[in-house]
Amino acid sequence: MKTLGYIGAFLCGGLAGATLGLLLAPEKGTDTRSKISEAVDDFCKKHDLKLSRKETDEFVEDIKDAASDVI
Repeated sequence: MKTLGYIGAFLCGGLAGATLGLLLAPEKGTDTRSKISEAVDDFCKKHDLKLSRKETDEFVEDIKDAASDVI
C-alpha cells in the first residue's frame, strides 16, 4: 500500500511540474488553460475517471492559483 502512495506522489509531481511548465510558457493564458483542460480530460478518460467539464475547469483554475502563489 505504501508503494501506491509513492507512485501516486510521483505521478502528481510530474503532472504538477508539467502544468507549471505550461503555465510559465510564453503563450496566451486562455490557450494554455485550454491545453491543460484537454490534458486533464484525456487523463480522466484514460484512467476511467468521471469529471464534468465544469469540475475540470475548476481544477485547472485551482492549479493556476497554486502556481501563481509559488511564483
